[in-house]
Amino acid sequence: MVAVVGKPRDRHLAAAIADYEVRAARYWPLEVVEVREASGRGVAAPDARAREGARLLERLPPGALLVACDERGERLTSTQFATLLSAERDRARDVAFVIGGAFGLSDDVRQQAARTIQMAPWTLPHEVARVVLAEQLYRAGTIARGEPYHKA
Repeated sequence: MVAVVGKPRDRHLAAAIADYEVRAARYWPLEVVEVREASGRGVAAPDARAREGARLLERLPPGALLVACDERGERLTSTQFATLLSAERDRARDVAFVIGGAFGLSDDVRQQAARTIQMAPWTLPHEVARVVLAEQLYRAGTIARGEPYHKA
C-alpha cells in the first residue's frame, strides 16, 4: 500500500505516477490511498501535519509494516529495497509506505513507523517523492524476478 497526502496537481507528474504504479502492480499488490490535504490557510504547519498524519494512520491496514518516506530516513539501494519487499512478501506481511504532504510527516506517523527510508537526501515535493517511490516499487519487482530493467 502507498498512502499519500493529496492528489497530484501537475498532469505530467500524475501521468508518470500512474504509469509506474501500474507497472509496480504487476509485481506487488498495490493499493494507493490519497488523503485530503490540510488547508494551508490559517493553519500552523504542526497542526496541518497532525491532521494529515491522523488521516494517513486511519487508512493503514492493521498489522502492516509501516514505512515512512522522509529525507531523514535510512538510505537503501534499489537492491536492498527489493530485498526488503521480497522478505515481507515471503512473511505474507503487508507493507504500507507513507508520504506526507507539503508540511511533511507528523511525529505520530514517524513514531509508529517500523522503518523510515529516504527517497533522496533532499526534501522533495510530495508529488516527486511519489514518482520516485512508484518507480522504485517497479524496479524492485524487476530485481526480485531477475528481469533486465535494473542495470547495476
